[in-house]
Amino acid sequence: MNTPITVPVVQVHNRDGKGQVVLICEHASNHIPLEFADLGLADDDRASHAAWDPGALELSRHLSGALDSVLIAGGVSRLVYDCNRPPDAPSAFPQKTELIEVSGNRDLSEAEKMRRTALVYEPFCTVVSDAIDMRGPDIIVVTVHSFTPIYFGRPRAVELGLLHDSDSRLVDAMLENIPQIPHRVVERNAPYGPEDGVTHSLQRHALSRGLQNVMIEVRNDLLTSPAMIAQIAQEILTLLEPALEQANTKETA
Repeated sequence: MNTPITVPVVQVHNRDGKGQVVLICEHASNHIPLEFADLGLADDDRASHAAWDPGALELSRHLSGALDSVLIAGGVSRLVYDCNRPPDAPSAFPQKTELIEVSGNRDLSEAEKMRRTALVYEPFCTVVSDAIDMRGPDIIVVTVHSFTPIYFGRPRAVELGLLHDSDSRLVDAMLENIPQIPHRVVERNAPYGPEDGVTHSLQRHALSRGLQNVMIEVRNDLLTSPAMIAQIAQEILTLLEPALEQANTKETA
């Protein structure tokens, strides 16, 4: 029997939003429920990017307000279960992330993996699917993430990544608007790409329905204050809103 985790594993913001976009922020929280004994992590590790995407929830909420879009956000750390990974992926329950060992995920039994899948991943996916399906066939799926500026000791120059899997329509349209933010380093499928296994949410929730989609990655040193988050949100909207209009034009043509 699965005993429920004692915090909400999924949070819904702007539930009644009427906008065309469904926003997903899988790594919104670094909360590790007490029953997992902090997964053996030190305080600094629990607060680091290893456990969540700093700034991603605040950024997502800005976008949700501007687009009047529902936002589905994760309520527990991705180290408990990474909702952007399928249950059969080892990275759904990472034993190590960059240089940080996650001892509480070492040698997990299949029963424990199934338990976490049932308690975290399945409810999260159900809420996302319901939010999409109730809004009709023209929804755009946008997932929001942040990434660390230094990875394995090497700095990353990219500031804003626009990721896609096999459907690049929305990203193609967004990239057309890069001249509107010439100060920003924007790249396609960076600092990760589909070959890194990071597009699971796009595959499950968008590609499976034929919906246009994008995974947005923002370097987290650009999300350290409310003013910076608001600026990045506006820059993303500068790329995204014309792309949404273009998508609508093609749908009605």
